[in-house]
Amino acid sequence: MMSEINIQIGKQIRAHRKKRNLTLDGMSDLIHKSRSTISKYENGEISIDIETLYEIADALHIHVEELLYRRPRNIISSPLNSSPNFFSGVSQFYSYLYDGRGNSLIRCVFDVLAEADNNQYKIMMYMNYKNFEYYQDCENAYWGYIEHYDALTRISLINKDSPIEKANAQILASYLDSNTKWGLFNGFSSRPMMPIAVKMLFSKTRLKEDMDLINQLKVSKDDIRFLRLYNMLSVT
Repeated sequence: MMSEINIQIGKQIRAHRKKRNLTLDGMSDLIHKSRSTISKYENGEISIDIETLYEIADALHIHVEELLYRRPRNIISSPLNSSPNFFSGVSQFYSYLYDGRGNSLIRCVFDVLAEADNNQYKIMMYMNYKNFEYYQDCENAYWGYIEHYDALTRISLINKDSPIEKANAQILASYLDSNTKWGLFNGFSSRPMMPIAVKMLFSKTRLKEDMDLINQLKVSKDDIRFLRLYNMLSVT
């Protein structure tokens, strides 16, 4: 009987291999394993030793943590004596923004990989995927850290394929428990080349992608009013 861990790791390997446009034969050449062995890895038929897992990650130009299977469980913990927190008990969460350049909804998946330090956790963000089953096959992937405090959550990201490109997100009042939370995402756009800041809606669950969601993500009259009042883009 195939284990759930083997199956899920195999899915991760296949998703990242396809994203790199690598064939089974191409992967075989890179890690010096037979085509049939790699196929068995991807189908969860056999277990992968640690050394081979690192070799696969290197061949795919990814962090080895991206291949690991995280059972649904509490990863991010709340600070002692704090109120219920939006990110408490989360191993994966989601976000949405609206890109006015292409009039399109941008969806993101965040995987919490491991605790890095006190109140800091290593994460991966997969941005603008088409199929959730293979969300790793996305337009841009970022790695970074989420810093978790009572009143503020801060996300710092670096583009995996272009380390010079960095992005950040700030989420206020993260100590309040709710299914969704507004944040401000800022970084650098190459289409056209300019610094940007955009509304981003974070969610514990995947949201229904309809016009109601898109209208929430678009800059509203209230957003413009506060922009004029404060001379800055704010999201509350």
